[in-house]
Amino acid sequence: MNTLNLRITGMTCDHCARTAEKALNALPGVKASISYEDATARVETTGEVNTGELVKAIQTEGYGASLLKEDSTVNTSGNGADLHVAIIGSGSGAFAAAIKAAEEGAQVTLVEAGTLGGTCVNVGCVPSKIMIRAAHIAHLQAGHAFTGIAKNQPAIDRPALVAQQQGRVEELRQAKYESILESNPSINLLRGRARFQDAHTLIVERPDGSEKIVHADRILIATGARPVIPDIPGLKDTPYWTSTEALIAEHLPGHLIVLGGSVVAVELAQAFRRLGSQVTMLARSTLLSNEDPAIGEELKAVFESEGICVLTHTLPGAVSHDGKEFVLKTKGGDLRGDALLVATGRTPNTATMSLDKAGVKTDKRGAIVIDDHMRTNIEHIYAAGDCTNQPQFVYVAAAAGTRAAINMTGGDAALDLAAMPAVIFTDPQVATVGLTEAQTKAQGINADSRILTLENVPRALANFDTRGFIKLVAEKETGRLLGVQVLAAEGGEMIQTAALAIRNRMTIGDLTDQLFPYLTIVEGLKLAAQTFSKDVKQLSCCAG
Repeated sequence: MNTLNLRITGMTCDHCARTAEKALNALPGVKASISYEDATARVETTGEVNTGELVKAIQTEGYGASLLKEDSTVNTSGNGADLHVAIIGSGSGAFAAAIKAAEEGAQVTLVEAGTLGGTCVNVGCVPSKIMIRAAHIAHLQAGHAFTGIAKNQPAIDRPALVAQQQGRVEELRQAKYESILESNPSINLLRGRARFQDAHTLIVERPDGSEKIVHADRILIATGARPVIPDIPGLKDTPYWTSTEALIAEHLPGHLIVLGGSVVAVELAQAFRRLGSQVTMLARSTLLSNEDPAIGEELKAVFESEGICVLTHTLPGAVSHDGKEFVLKTKGGDLRGDALLVATGRTPNTATMSLDKAGVKTDKRGAIVIDDHMRTNIEHIYAAGDCTNQPQFVYVAAAAGTRAAINMTGGDAALDLAAMPAVIFTDPQVATVGLTEAQTKAQGINADSRILTLENVPRALANFDTRGFIKLVAEKETGRLLGVQVLAAEGGEMIQTAALAIRNRMTIGDLTDQLFPYLTIVEGLKLAAQTFSKDVKQLSCCAG
């Protein structure tokens, strides 16, 4: 009797293991048992049964199989064939890397301790944008600008909205994550929390408390980030919300206090206000302090016009909860509310992975330091997404994951973030790309800038919504476009045009010469470019 072990990939549950096991045991002279947790098959054979027959039997059930050599050495070849890639995390960056590595011939082990899909689909981008859109519809019903259409204050069924939102979340998680595991036999999911034993070895603590050792040729860390909870006396002892709880809360607070002034804080503060809550914001400095100051100032005015109380340069000295209300101690007196959303930023999920045992370096925030090829300081260990020192955007994570996989399997792919567009989904939206005026000064660039208010954009006038502006920053000597900052309704839909212009090193003159369709918001880019040499108030409609 001969005994051998196979690595089984593509299994997503114990039922998968039983199905593959049944296929093996149907072969004459084969006695097999498969462990879903270990992703391995122990096979005893009598007579003439070769490995190819075993692998084919597994593949007919939709899974992958390869001979597991217990004493094999680490693969250091420059291509993906026969490589074992371990990926810690299962968000957008992790899945993009897993798919690409599998395409290049690698066997992939995906290690996940929580919900499959990471932040974006489960508790970030997807549910928040659904909530924001619902709040926008409610706002339009109650406060649109058209005099011939009756306004009404809509009744809000918050449980129904949450159910619809979470239904779509589940649909997308199945379509974009779970189904990929089911259909890709080269990717195996291992449930558990990973930490490094050494630079090539992970210890995965599984849900039942047992541990599995994973040896890998290449390792990608894509563990994402979590909300920062500031060290304010009393706060940790209260039932505060992070964005995770706020997005699925089935009741609308009468008075929501939002602690923070950055992306998550401004998006959710406006959404809750538009759904009917009274909202007070406390920002340590200004709203969106990392953006051009004009954006924060204008957005604050918009928020106040909608009834949001914005307290800038304000942090509570203490927080308490009396069983019914939150009480925040501030310099201006006590502030009371029945819900508190803490949205003060996110911190990388790196503290529990024993990175020191692998020698992986992090910055002072705990973010893994990587280069433009997603390489850490350890040759075969890569990282991508919010756990790194790259910008925390899901599309950056996905692009980084794909490029990391290319590089792990012998390729050479860099990620250029010089023309990275970003959108904050307030109304009006904040959309930016390239350098701000302050950044050009810090870099010693001689730059010029112009601001075009939306009252000069025909589409904004036709929409009866002239809130916001478009700002262009250009190199003074050459006119080359360096940065664009937009605050406009649907501003996110125009920023990619600006990103393409910057990436292609277009000048202000080049923008002015382009044809833009009339009565679009994106035409504002051309009009803003024209302000460098003309008074656009003196131009006719569609002026070329």
